[in-house]
Amino acid sequence: MTHAMVKGSNVPLDAMAVRAVLRWTPGAGVPDVDASALLLGAGGRVRSDEDFVFYNQPRHPSGLVRRLPKRSLPEGLTDTIEADLNALDPSVDQVVIAASSDGAAFGAVRDLRILVYDAAASGGEPLAVFDVRAETGEETAIICGELYRRGDGWKFRAVGQGYPTGLIGLATAFGISVDEAEPEPPIPAPPSVPPAPAPVPDSQATVLHQQPSYGYPQPAAPAPQPAYGYPQPASAQPAYGYPQPAAAAAPAPDPNFVLPPQGPQFIRP
Repeated sequence: MTHAMVKGSNVPLDAMAVRAVLRWTPGAGVPDVDASALLLGAGGRVRSDEDFVFYNQPRHPSGLVRRLPKRSLPEGLTDTIEADLNALDPSVDQVVIAASSDGAAFGAVRDLRILVYDAAASGGEPLAVFDVRAETGEETAIICGELYRRGDGWKFRAVGQGYPTGLIGLATAFGISVDEAEPEPPIPAPPSVPPAPAPVPDSQATVLHQQPSYGYPQPAAPAPQPAYGYPQPASAQPAYGYPQPAAAAAPAPDPNFVLPPQGPQFIRP
């Protein structure tokens, strides 16, 4: 017999191993849904981060709670959590079954429901069914139901509590430590390059003589060597206003100079 659950209702479970199946109708604009489970102690919190079973950690270290692969059925897509309740450590007081959406809030998810089956029975009717409805439409994670101890047995409760902070917000509410991605360090600025020192004058460097300004005497070009037998050119006349060059003094006669004796061709008869 299948129990149709309403929010807040509960039902005892005869099965000691169950499959909690999340099912929804896919379509355009419908986000993907992921099932997860949290194993809680008596204080309502996880004992360690290993008590969180989800897509990145699909199997509890004990092997007693595990996430099964998603399936596509004629009724819709499914994601399943399987739990061996009878074999769980006595310190585990309840197993929370949650759903999280990727890409949009649960307001865009159609026909979401949780179905609880006896894991030992192949096929058959579910033990309990609960239609999960988002209260605000902004939820990105929802506790669909919980499996909890009652005396020597277990019960299932329909919850339907939503979180607008997604799977991270839900997990941290039960004591899971979530490592936020650290921001990338800023790229350091390149080291400043000191300005190049001023060049030191080189005593051997080639010096270019500038052309004098107008009004100043131009450097005289060296006089061309005349052809053999032609007179030397007179020196150029200096510019007006500048001193005239002094005439070169005649060389003094040599006091020891004596004319040679005249030959007969120079003697008059």
